Amino acid sequence: MKSKKTFLIIGSNSFSGSHFVNFLLSKGHKTIGVSRSKEINKIFLPYKENKNLHLFKFYKINLNKDKDVKNLLRIIKKNKIKYIVNFAAQAMVAESWIYPLDYYKTNVLSLVNFTKKLLSLKIETFLHVSTPEVYGNISGLTKENKIYNPSTPYAISRASLDMHLMALFKNYNFPVIFTRAANVYGPGQQLFRIIPKSILSAILKKKIFLHGGGKSSRSFIYITDVAEATYGICLKSKKGKIYHISSEKLISINNLVKKIFKYNKIDHKKFIFITKERPGKDKTYKLSSLLLKKNFKWKPKISLDFGIEKTQDWIVKNINIIKKMSLKYEHKR
Repeated sequence: MKSKKTFLIIGSNSFSGSHFVNFLLSKGHKTIGVSRSKEINKIFLPYKENKNLHLFKFYKINLNKDKDVKNLLRIIKKNKIKYIVNFAAQAMVAESWIYPLDYYKTNVLSLVNFTKKLLSLKIETFLHVSTPEVYGNISGLTKENKIYNPSTPYAISRASLDMHLMALFKNYNFPVIFTRAANVYGPGQQLFRIIPKSILSAILKKKIFLHGGGKSSRSFIYITDVAEATYGICLKSKKGKIYHISSEKLISINNLVKKIFKYNKIDHKKFIFITKERPGKDKTYKLSSLLLKKNFKWKPKISLDFGIEKTQDWIVKNINIIKKMSLKYEHKR
């Protein structure tokens, strides 16, 4: 029997990071998670209910701090970690215009510093979770070789790091792989994201404001489909590759919110309000996942309707806790 691998998950408190930790534990892998904040409320950490939780260890690590970087490098050496998956990033578009320096520091400089130090450790894989926002506003089906055209400080910061990591691969054989997922959603997602926010607005009968009328279109992909794809890519992909993880079905944000209100048998006209569009907001992303499907026989399993239902089940189950929480994004330096 093969020995299980040890994974390091950077950004284990994040929505996608915490679900990937849960996926790895279910596979029996020893997993180390790091985030710059202490572990958040357990309702947002699905791995807390995993039967293999004993295989998980958490460390509070801030990559913006040199002493924390040194500590993380010691953890990597001590545990002989060969697989690192990076979910960490500041990820809000509107706030990136207000705090651009924080975004460039966290999303670019700290990771440039960290990955430079990783070069000497001979890891096998550094899977970097990127974003389709590096492409800017796009039309038609977008393939993995699309040229970057970011339109916000957030997107610029992500594109900058992506280009730096690719240069490390080409010049120093740094074992990086990239993934870019469509709009990921599911149980445990941050409450300020559009699907949980819309569900809460419907069941609590509260107003919801749509930037630009919600005309922008997105494809949505359920978190377990993303975790499964990420796992296969991490273990089997050639280095230097870029993979899209997406459904090719688009829906406008306006129609998405209406769908959620209809599911709850609530008249959306009473609660949906229009506000001005955010600067640099991209109108659409439609990602081709052909490379992923071809190389790993992957395809999404969870429909949007079923995924919304599962997300609402989670919200209803934890509503007494959630009602006391803010729906607004809290910026951290």
